[in-house]
Amino acid sequence: MKGIYFDATAGIAGDMTVAVLLDLGLPLDYLQQELAKLGLPQGSYVLGEQRVQRQGVAAAYFSVQLPDLEHHHHHDQQRHHHHRRYADIRTMLAGSSLAAQVTDRAQRIFRRLAEAEALAHQVAVDEVSFHEVGAVDSIVDIVGVAIGLDWLGVERIYTSAVPLGGGFVETAHGRLPVPAPATAELLKGLAVHGRCGEGERVTPTGSAILAALAEPCGMMPAMTVLRVGHGAGSKDFSDCPNILRGFLGEVSEQADQETVLELSCNLDDVSPELLGYTMEQLFAAGALDVWHTPIQMKKQRPAVTLSVLCRPEQKDQMAQLVMKETATLGVRVQQVQRLVQPRRIEQRQTCWGMVRYKVSDCSLKPEFEDCCRIAREQGLPLRQVQQRLLAEYGHGQ
Repeated sequence: MKGIYFDATAGIAGDMTVAVLLDLGLPLDYLQQELAKLGLPQGSYVLGEQRVQRQGVAAAYFSVQLPDLEHHHHHDQQRHHHHRRYADIRTMLAGSSLAAQVTDRAQRIFRRLAEAEALAHQVAVDEVSFHEVGAVDSIVDIVGVAIGLDWLGVERIYTSAVPLGGGFVETAHGRLPVPAPATAELLKGLAVHGRCGEGERVTPTGSAILAALAEPCGMMPAMTVLRVGHGAGSKDFSDCPNILRGFLGEVSEQADQETVLELSCNLDDVSPELLGYTMEQLFAAGALDVWHTPIQMKKQRPAVTLSVLCRPEQKDQMAQLVMKETATLGVRVQQVQRLVQPRRIEQRQTCWGMVRYKVSDCSLKPEFEDCCRIAREQGLPLRQVQQRLLAEYGHGQ
């Protein structure tokens, strides 16, 4: 399975991440052609790639020129028409013809960024108006990262600890401490270190990429390294080369052990309809699994235990949702280890069009939603569709 480890010990920004992916082989013209699917105004940006050195280390440098903005670059008020609300960016991504896995990753990065900005500046998430971030260059950076990861076939993303930086930075919100409030919010759950000097070493975009996509291990996984990419930042710091490195390789495919949380509560006064609705809401919010078990409580009352499996960072969100929907007074939380068989999603052309398959070393399944859609469209039994698609996967190899 393809994985990438970002050595962000010196810092990370959106343009540095795209530069790493270009250095790993992503063709600039492919990036250009895919970004055109966003439908941004013609000529609103020009992409550039060049070789540079940061303290003697050679690296790729990625730039986004904004021709129509060059002469007002420092006058934020005049750039106002280039600000975009998070709601508009979300709609733009959803309406683009980019591959589903590309828009999914880009949406996840923007979502984390919008939530952090909303919290830092006390506005509603949809109303977050991205200043530096929502301008064309950062839309290009974020979607470019998603395009590059997809082109390279990366399934798993890991990161080193990142530097905290220090001092102050001038932004559209005025002079802010480093890390900027939104960046500080996004660093939650990531490993940080203080071994670099002052300056903005991690940008909001850089931290959002890691917060949304990377597994917060803080160290390199066991992998066979195939290529190493170097991406340069625009500044040149004196204490270390301002370079992000990306190690692309094959990650060990053995069953991975991961820590998840099991949330549960006993309910003796909830109707079946309400229970079903709560389960739907939990799945929609990203729960790994939800189930309920019949139990008998005190005074011989029949009841159910509602159980939710989620990632550690989802704990508060899931617990609040359970309490809000069921009015239970408490939720039990326990940490559990699970062994996970590595699996990947493959897209295959079939007689009914493109279908996603979930593939692991010991199982193969066509994606259930795709099977249901085809069964409805063709007026066929679901079982027949599943059997035909399994046979087609074998023939397509």
